[in-house]
Amino acid sequence: MTDRLPQPADMSHAMLIGLLMHLGGSFDMPADALSVDALGTPDGTFHAVELGILEDGQVRLSVVPRPHGEGAGLQFRNGE
Repeated sequence: MTDRLPQPADMSHAMLIGLLMHLGGSFDMPADALSVDALGTPDGTFHAVELGILEDGQVRLSVVPRPHGEGAGLQFRNGE
């Protein structure tokens, strides 16, 4: 599966599009879900999205604290 994943710079956008398409193309949520209190910073930079590949072939998207430093890139782990 990892050979079909987008480049790291495009990963967040691709995950958002994939999630929205899976949900039928749109999702209603309260406007304050995008507030600084909800995101942590105006652009959400304290958070990252973790993509986990599960044993049954599905993927799990999770919000996690963004690792510190320049080495905070993609890590692939099979199963969880």
